[in-house]
Amino acid sequence: MEREQGERDLSSPAPFVIMGAIKAIFRREGRMGLKKIEAIIRPEKLQAVIAKLHAAGIFGFTVSQVQGRGQQRSSAGVYRGHVYQISLHPKVKVEMVVSDAYAQRAVESIVQAAQTGEAGDGKIFVLPVYEAYNIRTGAPDETIDDMRSTK
Repeated sequence: MEREQGERDLSSPAPFVIMGAIKAIFRREGRMGLKKIEAIIRPEKLQAVIAKLHAAGIFGFTVSQVQGRGQQRSSAGVYRGHVYQISLHPKVKVEMVVSDAYAQRAVESIVQAAQTGEAGDGKIFVLPVYEAYNIRTGAPDETIDDMRSTK
C-alpha cells in the first residue's frame, strides 16, 4: 500500500506510541492518571481564573457560557414593565484535562481566583479520565501536560 507524501505510517509503532502504551498500562494500574476538572464560576471571574491557571503552568482548557442554579437565590427582574423571576444565573464553565500532578494545582488556582465568599461562587468537579485520543492521528494522547503558551 503506497502512502501519499506527508502521510504517516501508523502500522509501525514509533517510540512515542510505545511510551504512550506504557503510560496507559501504568494509568490503568493506578500508578498515574488523568483528571478532568470542570469548574462552574462567575463570568466576571473568568480572566482572573485564566491568569491563575497560566501562572500554574496550565494552558489548555475549554470555556463555555452556561446557565445554572445552585444555592444562589433567584431574583426578580423587570422587562418592559413586567416582573419576572430569574432562576437560572449566567455562569462560565471551564474544563480541562490534566495529569494527577497538575490536578491539585489547577483546583487551588481556580479557588483562589474565583472565590468571593458569597453564594453563587460556583463548583469544581474532578473526574477520572481513563483514555484520551488525538483526533488528527487517532493515537492515544499522552501529551496532556505538554501544552505550551501560545503567547
